[in-house]
Amino acid sequence: MAEKRKDNKGRNLRTGESQRPDGRYRYRWQENGKQQEVCALTLAELREKERQIQRDIEDGVDSKKADTTTLNDMFKKYMAGKTELKQSTRTNYNYMYKNYVHDSLGKKKLSKIKYSDVKAFYTSLIKEKNFKPNSMEIINTILHPVFTLAVRDGYIRTNPSDGAMQEIKKSHNWEKPKRHALTIEEQEAFIGYMAQSPIYNHWLPIFTVLLGAGCRIGELIGLRWCDCDFDNNVISINHNLIYRQQDNGKCEMHITTPKTKAGTRTIPMLSEVRKALFTERKNQMQKGFSDCEIDGYSNFVFLNREGYVHNPMTLNRAIGRIIRDYNAEETENAKKEKREPVLIRHFSVHNLRHTFCTRFCENEQNLKVIQEIMGHSDISTTMNVYAEATEGKKQEAFKNLEGKIKIG
Repeated sequence: MAEKRKDNKGRNLRTGESQRPDGRYRYRWQENGKQQEVCALTLAELREKERQIQRDIEDGVDSKKADTTTLNDMFKKYMAGKTELKQSTRTNYNYMYKNYVHDSLGKKKLSKIKYSDVKAFYTSLIKEKNFKPNSMEIINTILHPVFTLAVRDGYIRTNPSDGAMQEIKKSHNWEKPKRHALTIEEQEAFIGYMAQSPIYNHWLPIFTVLLGAGCRIGELIGLRWCDCDFDNNVISINHNLIYRQQDNGKCEMHITTPKTKAGTRTIPMLSEVRKALFTERKNQMQKGFSDCEIDGYSNFVFLNREGYVHNPMTLNRAIGRIIRDYNAEETENAKKEKREPVLIRHFSVHNLRHTFCTRFCENEQNLKVIQEIMGHSDISTTMNVYAEATEGKKQEAFKNLEGKIKIG
């Protein structure tokens, strides 16, 4: 029987272990047909490394790759494999990563990134960059699948971003802000004020269609006359117009297809919507139709004074001015008439879509019909709006039940 090898302290050495002349310890093993080795100052340290190596081999983890691969490298690999990403989404991911991750966490090696590092990075974005919930969600939506790819490809054992976003939300008492629907009084005040205002009257058609069709802002500003079927009274939604920063740093208008299959749909025209579209068409017949073209699309329905498509930010600024002037006038009138003013809360263009959905839910019980008209890919989105919208209806229903259910 061969005598066991010992170190200079008389301790038995295991297979693959040896002690060098300088007193350091070495462990050699075969992996993927190649001889590998690792060294340590003490035998205890070496054997801890051996246990880690065996664990990595059993779990299929290549720790050497993790020691040499940065998060930036992994992001490039992840994006190269996401061939199905829409160009607008790809551009947004690249922009957010380049500006907020690349020069900080992105430079770290995968093996060195722990849960605490990810959480600290997220916290720094909130404190130093003043990130809000939506922006944090985008960063997490990018980083979590990049780390997941690193796990699946055997670079690291676990995803260091698991649970980080939930912890951030909890520690900052974050909830995604709920979009509110306009009340019927606010809605009537908003439309009524535009209708009688010589300053804001030209905005009436576009906001009427937003309130009466429930389409997304990109769907509306990209709407073409050929998408409006006046014979069958339907609007075809088949593309979006987006305004987004490109890889070259410039903000540009581009046409993109709907994000999901549910986004492609037809919306019946209400009489008010049909009238608003005819008003806009009459205006363009008088002023002349625009020849602006974006990615091969032209003949757009809603145009600004320069004959170009609207920018969503311009619409939001217009809403802000309308609310400001209406509230000031209404406050003054209410004071003179000794009554409470009917004021309009601040809202954005997307609140008009939410308002349409709320009114729809208040008057329609078939959730599938609502889902299809709204273009919701997930029925839970529709159900959430429905539950909120019908809360008031439940209160009304119970008031009508008073005295009718004989319980005493």
